[in-house]
Amino acid sequence: MPTETTPPTETTPPTKTASPPRIGGRQRLILLVLLGAGFTLSVDFSILNVALPMAGEGVGLGADGLPWITAAYALPAAGFTLVFGRMADLFGRRRLFLSGMALLTGASLLGGFAAGPETLLTARALQGFATAMATPAALSLITSTFAEGPLRERVLGLNGALLSAGFTVGALVGGALVSLLSWRAAFFINVPVAVAVLVAAPALIGESVRPARLRLDLPGAVTVTGGLLAAIYAVIERNVPAAVAGVLLLGAFWAIELRSPAPLAPVRILRRPTVKWGNYAGLVVFAMEPAMIFLMTLYLQNVLGFTPLETGLVLGVPGLASVGAGVIAGRVIGRFGGRAVLSCGLAVQGLATLPLVFLGTDRTALAILIPALFVGFFGHVTCIVAYTVTGTSGLPDEEQGLATGLTLMTQQVAITIGIPILGSVAATRSVELAGIHLALGVDVAVTLASAVLVWAGLRPRG
Repeated sequence: MPTETTPPTETTPPTKTASPPRIGGRQRLILLVLLGAGFTLSVDFSILNVALPMAGEGVGLGADGLPWITAAYALPAAGFTLVFGRMADLFGRRRLFLSGMALLTGASLLGGFAAGPETLLTARALQGFATAMATPAALSLITSTFAEGPLRERVLGLNGALLSAGFTVGALVGGALVSLLSWRAAFFINVPVAVAVLVAAPALIGESVRPARLRLDLPGAVTVTGGLLAAIYAVIERNVPAAVAGVLLLGAFWAIELRSPAPLAPVRILRRPTVKWGNYAGLVVFAMEPAMIFLMTLYLQNVLGFTPLETGLVLGVPGLASVGAGVIAGRVIGRFGGRAVLSCGLAVQGLATLPLVFLGTDRTALAILIPALFVGFFGHVTCIVAYTVTGTSGLPDEEQGLATGLTLMTQQVAITIGIPILGSVAATRSVELAGIHLALGVDVAVTLASAVLVWAGLRPRG
């Protein structure tokens, strides 16, 4: 006779170890398309920076006009990203992504065949528009394809790693490519990749679900775009009237959003701690680190006497090694949370910059510089992933275009304004090394203070 056993409903089920999230075959192909497009854009940006003098000479643009090759791209890329991010939500993310890649193809061909400065600057402006269209749409396609949690964090880690790798690879190979071929190669390199994306994407990526009622907040779009363009132009050109106009337009944008029945950027979203502090951290991350790289470029070439190729190796090798931070950042965020990783990443970026404040005129300074770059780039890439995860978390799929538009707008604005601001700080000293030290000190102070502010701003609330 069998003995009496405990009913099945009262037994304790055996503990099963949850398997780590896996990316399916079709999802891998989607990632290949979307991340490949972002990688190409970041590589092209770095290569063209290397090619600026040759490009200007090739079309008859003087030295005083060279900064506008960068500014012509940066203004639309930063000013229109938020609007296009919201348009992706309303009118279809795949449609806007493909439109941006098609525009990138045409703009790259135009720039590659440019014979005069007007054509070259027009091509750069169109590339900026293409970036503003394609990048928020691509990132929102990623965040809506992968549900919030470990898998999305892992994917965004890959995105951050490839973004960093793109800038680094562009800096490393740009000089050789441009020297062997021509500055026009910096434009033409986009074309085959963009065409491949245009062919593959329609078969792999489905269109996003659009709201039943399509409505774009036109007054909000006009004021925020105009305000951003004016503010960025004011920083680049140190133009006070443009700064005043930018502040007034952005103030008008806020007032419009408070009253609009269908706001471009609902105030309830802008007030979310994750959105607000995530994007603030992104602003600091992308303003301070590229500016530090700019200052180190001046230090290596003007103070230590390094060649451009040697400078690229000193800055590029640590940057390439730090790509690993993007791969592991998603898992670290899953374990410790975005608040801890973002704050610690900012602290690491700031503390790694601190030794650079004391660099001297002897080449033995490389013994301090290179390890500091390794550590600082690792913290920087970790911050990129953490702020993207933080800024897009807790929002429904239909608002992911807005959220990713905000994070990418923050990135573009920060990259554009960081170098002029710290460059102006450095210019206040008559001795170049003293100016570099002062600007790096400001970098450290802002970054470390921001780590504390982000930690406090993202504290859990009841």
